[in-house]
Amino acid sequence: MEWIDKLDGNVIVSDSAGKIIYMNEKAISAYEKDGGKDLIGKDLLECHSESSRKKILEIMRSGRKNVYTIGKKGKKKIIYQSPWFVDGNFRGIIELSLEIPFEMPHYIRD
Repeated sequence: MEWIDKLDGNVIVSDSAGKIIYMNEKAISAYEKDGGKDLIGKDLLECHSESSRKKILEIMRSGRKNVYTIGKKGKKKIIYQSPWFVDGNFRGIIELSLEIPFEMPHYIRD
C-alpha cells in the first residue's frame, strides 16, 4: 500500500480498543515531536484532549463518523474520522487529515 504511505495527508488507524496500528509517513513526520513512529502501539485516547477523547469514544460507541475543518498554523485542514468495519463488526477508527484551500470551489452534481 505504498500509495497510502506516500499520501500528502495524515493517515492514522486504530484498532477497536483504540490502539494505534498504522501511521503513514506524513503522519509520522507531523507527530515527530510527540514520538512519531513510536506512537504506533500507543492508546489513541492518550494522544488527545478530554474533549477529543469524548468524540473518539462516541465514534467507537455509535459507529458514526466525525468530520470537521480546522485552521492551524496558517493552514486549513479537513479532519475525517471514520469507524472501519470487517464483516459488519467495528474494528477501529481511521483518521484522515488533509490540507485544503481556504477558498475552494463547491459543485452540485445531481
